[in-house]
Amino acid sequence: MVAEPKPVYCLLGPTAAGKTAVAVALAERVPVEIISVDSGMVYRGMDIGTAKPDAETLRKAPHHLLDIRDPADPYSAAEFRTDALRLIEEIHERGRYPLLVGGTMLYFRVLTQGMTVLPEADAALRQRLDVQAAEEGWPAMHRYLAEVDPQTASRLKPGDKQRIQRALEVYYLTGQPLSYWHTHGKTVNDFPYQLHAWALIPENRAWLHDAIAHRLDIMWQSGLVNEVTALWQRGDLHADLPAIRAVGYRQVWQYLEGQITEQDMRHQVLFATRQLAKRQLTWLRSFSGLSCWDPQRQSIEDIVMQLLKNFA
Repeated sequence: MVAEPKPVYCLLGPTAAGKTAVAVALAERVPVEIISVDSGMVYRGMDIGTAKPDAETLRKAPHHLLDIRDPADPYSAAEFRTDALRLIEEIHERGRYPLLVGGTMLYFRVLTQGMTVLPEADAALRQRLDVQAAEEGWPAMHRYLAEVDPQTASRLKPGDKQRIQRALEVYYLTGQPLSYWHTHGKTVNDFPYQLHAWALIPENRAWLHDAIAHRLDIMWQSGLVNEVTALWQRGDLHADLPAIRAVGYRQVWQYLEGQITEQDMRHQVLFATRQLAKRQLTWLRSFSGLSCWDPQRQSIEDIVMQLLKNFA
C-alpha cells in the first residue's frame, strides 16, 4: 500500500497583506513550524526594511531561514530549495507541520515546480567579465549578449549587471545560450508532498496601497535609513549585491551615495514597493489550485478558523 504524501502548507501574498499575522495566529493553534519564503529576510542586519518579525513574534512562532547569511554572501533560489526541502523533512520527523510563509514567488516556484540545472559560477570568468564591463560598460555587455542569446537579452535591461553577467557566463562555459538551457536543460522537480497553497489577496488595490504606505511610515520611523547606513558604512558591500538591490535598500543606498534626494528616495521606495506588490499579485492570480482570502473583508481570526479545517 502506497503511503499518502505528507502535507506541506504554504501561505503567500503580496507585501503588507498580513501574512505574518495570520501565520503566527495559526501557529498558536496548530503545531506548525514556519519556513520563511523571503529573499530579504535571509540576510543579517536587514530587519526593518524586510519587515522581519520582531523578537516577541519569533518567541510565539519561531521562523526558519531568517538571518542565515551576511549581505555580502548572496543566497540563491537553488539554495533556498535545498534548505527548504531539508527543513520540511526535519519538521515532519518532529511530528509537526511545515508552513511556508512569504512573498518571494521565485522561491516558491523553484521549490514546487523545480529548476533547470545550470553550470556553477566560475570566479575567474566572472572576474574577466567584470574587467571587460568596467572598460566598455554594461550596455555594451548587453549588446554582446543580444548577439549570442537574443531571447535572454530581450527580457533584461542594459543595466541588469548580475543577470547579464550570468547569461554571458553560461554561454561562455557551455557554448549554448541561457535560453537553450531553460528549454532543453535537465530539470530537478521532485516535490514529494501534498501541497496546500493559500494566499491573502486583497481585491481592493487602494486598500493594499494604504497598507504599504502605513508599513513604510513605520519603517521610516523605526530607522530604515540608519539600518541601511550601517550596511553602507561597512565598506565591503556594493549596490550590485542581491541584498542591496532589495526594494527599499536600493533606494536608500542611492540616497546615501548622493544620487537622489531624500524626497525622491521616499517616493521611489513607495513606488517600487507598489510595483513589487503588483508583480506578486500577477503571479498569484496565474497560479492554479490556490485558495484565496481577502484580508480587507475577512479578519485574521476568520481566516485562521477557515485554515484550521485543513489540519487533521
